Amino acid sequence: MRKTFAYRIFPTRKQETKLNETLEECRWLYNHLLAERKETYEQKGKSLSLYTQQAAFPQLKVARPSLKAVHSQVLQNVAVRIDLAFKAFFRRSSESDDPGYPRFKGQGRYDSITYPQSGFSIDVQEKLYASGIGHIKMVYHRPLKGKIKTLTIRRSLTGKWYACFSCEVEPERLPELASQVGIDVGLKTFATLSTGEEIANPRFFRKEEQALAKVQRKHSKLEKGTPQRRKHRKVVARVHERIAWRRDNFTHQESRQIVDRFGVICVEDLQVNRMTHNHCLAKSIADASWSAFFAQLSRKAEEAGRQFIKVNPAYTSQICSRCGHRKIMPLDVRVFDCPCCSAHLDRDLNAALNIRGLRLQALGLSVEAPHLCVGSSHSKQ
Repeated sequence: MRKTFAYRIFPTRKQETKLNETLEECRWLYNHLLAERKETYEQKGKSLSLYTQQAAFPQLKVARPSLKAVHSQVLQNVAVRIDLAFKAFFRRSSESDDPGYPRFKGQGRYDSITYPQSGFSIDVQEKLYASGIGHIKMVYHRPLKGKIKTLTIRRSLTGKWYACFSCEVEPERLPELASQVGIDVGLKTFATLSTGEEIANPRFFRKEEQALAKVQRKHSKLEKGTPQRRKHRKVVARVHERIAWRRDNFTHQESRQIVDRFGVICVEDLQVNRMTHNHCLAKSIADASWSAFFAQLSRKAEEAGRQFIKVNPAYTSQICSRCGHRKIMPLDVRVFDCPCCSAHLDRDLNAALNIRGLRLQALGLSVEAPHLCVGSSHSKQ
C-alpha cells in the first residue's frame, strides 16, 4: 500500500526563489498544454495524448529556454496532471450535465511540483536534495518506511514549504480482535459508540469564528490589488490553517483509538455533500468533518486488517435496538422511549446499536445482534 510522509522544509531565500520560479514555469507549461489540447480539439475534433505532448518538450525548451532550469521529470509530471484532469473531466461528463472543464491556473495558483522517479535524495545530514534547487534544511521528525516512489514539494497558502514522500510500504497488521462497534455521528456529540461512550464535538471552526471574522473585516477594508492586501491574505489563511490542523489532529487521534480497540467497525454510509445543502446546518456539518473521520477510519482499518463496514443509515434512529419497533423521532427528541419493550436510552446510542446490529445480523457474526426490520414499520406513528 502507499503511504505519504510529510516533512516541513526551510529553504533559504535563494532556494525559495528557485522554488517559486520552478512553480511559475510549471504553471506556464500547464496552461500551455491545456490551451494546446483545447485548440487541437476545436480545430481537428480530437484531443492530444499524454505522450504526444511530452514528445514536444524539446521544441518547447528551445522556444522557452527558462524551462531548461526545471528537472525533466518535473516537467513530464505537469503533462501527467493535465492528462489526469481530462480523464476526470470525461468521467464526469458521463455522470452529470455540468462536468466542469479543466481550468487555467492563475498566478500563484500552481503550488506543488513532483519528482516521479529520481532527482531527489536525503543526505547524511538529513537534508533534502532536490535537483535544480539544492540541499534544503528539513525537519526529519520520523524515519521513512518502505520504498520511496515519488517526492512532492508543496507550498501552503501561508507560505510554508513541505516535502511529501510517497512510499510503498507493507501493511502493519494488528492482533485480531473479536470486539465490534457501531458508530453514530452527530452534531450534539461528534460520535456515539455502541459501547455507550461519547466523543465530544470540538467545534474548531466555531471557536475560531470570531478571530476569523476579525481578520476578514480588516482584509475587506484594504484596497484590492495593493501589496498590503496581498500580504494580509496570509493572515486570513493562517486562521483557516490553524482550524484545519486541529481538525486533522482530532480525526487522526480518535480514529486511531477506535481501530486499536475494535476488530469490526460499523459506520453510517452518509452522503455528507448532500447534507450540507441544508443551509441551517451546513456550517456545523462541515465543521464536524465526518467525511475526514470516516476516511481516516477506513485507511487505518485497512492497514490494520480490521473490518470497516458502511451501512444504510435509514431509520436507525427510529427503530428500537431491542425489539425492532419503529416510531417517528423528531430531531429535538433526544431520548428513545419504546412503547413495546419499555426501552429508555439516548437516541444516538440507540442508533449506534442499530448500526452495529444491522451489519452483524447480515454477516451472521453475532447472535446477539438485534432483529431489525428496516424495510417495514411496526407502527403507524
